[in-house]
Amino acid sequence: MNIIICGAGEVGSHAAEVLATSGTSITIIDVDANRLRAIEDRLDVATYVGNCARADVLAAGGCSSADLLLAATDRDEVNILSASMAKGLGTRTTIARVHHAEYFEQRAFDYLDHLRIDRMICPEYSTALAIARTLRNPGALAIEDFARGAIEMQEFPVSRKASAIGRSLPDLGLPSGARLAAITRKGGSFIPDASSTIEEGDVVILVGNSAIFQDARKLFHGEKSGRKSIVIMGGQPMSVWLARALRDRDFTVRLFETDRGRAEVLAEKLPWVTILHADPTDPSIFEEENLAHADAFLALLDDDEQNILGCAWAKSMGIPFVVAVVQRSHYLHLLRHVGIDRPFSPRQVAVKEIENIVDESPLRLTASLAEGIIDVYRVRVGPTAQVLGRPLKQIKLSPNWIVAAIQREGTVRVPQADDTISAGDTLLVVGRRGRESALRKIFVTG
Repeated sequence: MNIIICGAGEVGSHAAEVLATSGTSITIIDVDANRLRAIEDRLDVATYVGNCARADVLAAGGCSSADLLLAATDRDEVNILSASMAKGLGTRTTIARVHHAEYFEQRAFDYLDHLRIDRMICPEYSTALAIARTLRNPGALAIEDFARGAIEMQEFPVSRKASAIGRSLPDLGLPSGARLAAITRKGGSFIPDASSTIEEGDVVILVGNSAIFQDARKLFHGEKSGRKSIVIMGGQPMSVWLARALRDRDFTVRLFETDRGRAEVLAEKLPWVTILHADPTDPSIFEEENLAHADAFLALLDDDEQNILGCAWAKSMGIPFVVAVVQRSHYLHLLRHVGIDRPFSPRQVAVKEIENIVDESPLRLTASLAEGIIDVYRVRVGPTAQVLGRPLKQIKLSPNWIVAAIQREGTVRVPQADDTISAGDTLLVVGRRGRESALRKIFVTG
């Protein structure tokens, strides 16, 4: 694969490092020759000094024969223009990294369609969704790269008063679009069938769209949990996306913004959120707002040091769960040592998303669950697969494997027994370890 990366900053250089596998040719274009020399010293890549917003520079960099162009400079407009021009020059797939909501949400203009850009990625948006998943369920399982987060996987311990106890799968009354993928019981894990029943102390793994988990949780927890109190420091776009992701769920959100004008704008934009023009790390504000009783503190400013110090302060004052967003990934390994429970790096999130887009392998292990007993695979159905056109109920998978989700032409769903498999489908398959070759034969090679 021939890949061109516009921008030698942290995202561009880290993406090059991740994508520089055997058989991949990478060219990095940047206006800063010193940056490029530093990358050449540690990576086997080609470089070209020039402005990525110029068509002649892109052509000289090899866009006419490139399989992929990733535009990841620090300027959204340069990235959008570079990706559009590269497509016109002949690049097969183009990706533009953007920061601003105006470009990513495309409410006023469809940039992808009109400028012929294949994908836009927004690290701040993806990070906000990842934080929301963590808040909804701190034990949420890492399959967020499947269908861009449209399908989630979460685990629930079965409490003593759960209404699900003693009921078989057909009698559970799971919400539409939910699938019980696995059960862990007394140290062992298995894929349930119609005769399986739920027992106290089980840990169940559910797959479905994010909307189903609030109702599903009630089946296994027995008692309705109270609303969680969330404190957000900073009114950046990431905070807005996070507040929207938490809307109409079991959360009360207070957002602190020190800029009065920005706070007033946020109050109009997010009427379900309590917006405060204040600094939550001010001791008098902390006491006045009774923040010590909050369930989580999220530091989402654009300043890494302020986020780290804010979380350290909140943790020292008794808030049990603190989240810091940091742009510089070299800080990540330090954060656990200062009491930060979950650090998030938008740049690492971006590179992970890029890696998933670029990955063309038909079979990929995306997660291992239940201490390695259960594997989760993303499978791309091949044109010669033996199961094409057949309903799931006729496909002879091992009893310990299930197709948990199907993505087809931009839509994704949890399948029923009569759903069929088509070439080009992307599947989420869950089951016991050790069946990779069988999955490849059934869904890929035929």
